[in-house]
Amino acid sequence: MKIGISNDHSAVDLKNSVLKHLEEKGYDVINFGTDSAESFDYPLAATVLAKAIQNKEVDLGIAICGTGVGISIACNKHKGIRACCCSEATSARLTREHNDSNIICFGARIVSTELANDIVDTFLTTPFSNGERHKRRIAMIHEIEE
Repeated sequence: MKIGISNDHSAVDLKNSVLKHLEEKGYDVINFGTDSAESFDYPLAATVLAKAIQNKEVDLGIAICGTGVGISIACNKHKGIRACCCSEATSARLTREHNDSNIICFGARIVSTELANDIVDTFLTTPFSNGERHKRRIAMIHEIEE
């Protein structure tokens, strides 16, 4: 599985920790984020990751900013993207099971490295439940995008 990861300036350290964690687990990770503490706008970080998913360059994505909120809003402006901002693993599991989310978002100022890794591990190992009600609701979301 190929994973994309992107971030703004507030999340460089957490991104690097999560990236290392994923590589140690054997994931192929592409870094789309900044590696500088110099100001970097989260909508840019969101856009490059969302486009990589749309173009099937990566299977799933991880987006990190200060709170996770701004970058998740920006990710969700892109067609076909279902990004969820999570600060614990239960929401990460449920957003994969019920929403087939393709980007997980969280905040470097909100979650610890250990919690971020738990959120990511849960997100990446949880399959979509594929239930009819969930498929119907995702189809409704796609209709809204049109």
